[in-house]
Amino acid sequence: MMKIFTDANPSEYPNGSVVTIGAYDGVHLGHRYLISKTIEIAKNIGASSVVVTFDRHPASVVRPGSAPLLLSDLGQKLDCLSQTGVDSVCVVTFDQSRANESAVDFVEEFLVGKLNVKMVVVGSDFHFGHNRQGNVELLEKLGQKHGFGVIGAPLKAPRGGGGEVLSSTLIRHLIAAGDMEKAQQYLGRLYELRGRVEHGDSRGGNELGFPTANVSFSNLMATPPDGIYAGWVILENGERYIAAISLGTRPTYYPGGGERLLEAFILGFEGDIYGNGIKVLFGKKIRDQERFSTSDELKAKIAEDIDRVEVYCTSHSL
Repeated sequence: MMKIFTDANPSEYPNGSVVTIGAYDGVHLGHRYLISKTIEIAKNIGASSVVVTFDRHPASVVRPGSAPLLLSDLGQKLDCLSQTGVDSVCVVTFDQSRANESAVDFVEEFLVGKLNVKMVVVGSDFHFGHNRQGNVELLEKLGQKHGFGVIGAPLKAPRGGGGEVLSSTLIRHLIAAGDMEKAQQYLGRLYELRGRVEHGDSRGGNELGFPTANVSFSNLMATPPDGIYAGWVILENGERYIAAISLGTRPTYYPGGGERLLEAFILGFEGDIYGNGIKVLFGKKIRDQERFSTSDELKAKIAEDIDRVEVYCTSHSL
């Protein structure tokens, strides 16, 4: 079972550690490639495999005005990392003090002093430390001094990826464009938003005949464009259902622009899940958000949407 800790003690690593470092936002296939290399090397030399990541995206501290939207919150990231087989994850608090820390100090005090590092595995374009002064070349120099090796590996794109460099930035662009299927290809999983089911205006059930779960979610997360999506939900108890997902401002009822809401019509489900946690997984965009003249027109379109959602989801496994 993967261990999670916020500080390290060298006594826990008598045989040393093989470490990979990064924000690991989304834990996409490029990240998983680096982690698999880390695990492989650790097994070969009898050391522990460790992912060093951060409690928030470093950019949210270093440049908060232009920090990227997230592909995973901390809970999602840890869930994804737990599926990789890595021995442990160290979640470093990234505050202003850490942002001001030099790359040399981070290596010598943390990697060498606390993790007893024997090998560092990072992306070939990896940068770290104050003003991004640390890179693979610096790691190699410090490795010669302190006795650890360094692998700087390019992030591998999946087959058919078109030659793009596989990165969290690329995946954010795909999500922003509504290309959820290609985002899934690069993530190695469906894109997911987590939140809680809240009370809405009840129009979906009372007026339209399609009751929806209104899902609150963090505004720090990346979201696809407004529209209707085929996908799934996972309830707090682990049950999974096909869902017609709506993200938007409900222009039929709020032509001037209403609150942006995430709603899911859960096929085959009846029950009270208000206040419960829920995961919303996006499969494919069905159509853009539209404004209709009447509720009856909207009802007819929703029924059509649900048919399309069911066709898509029954032909694609979760």
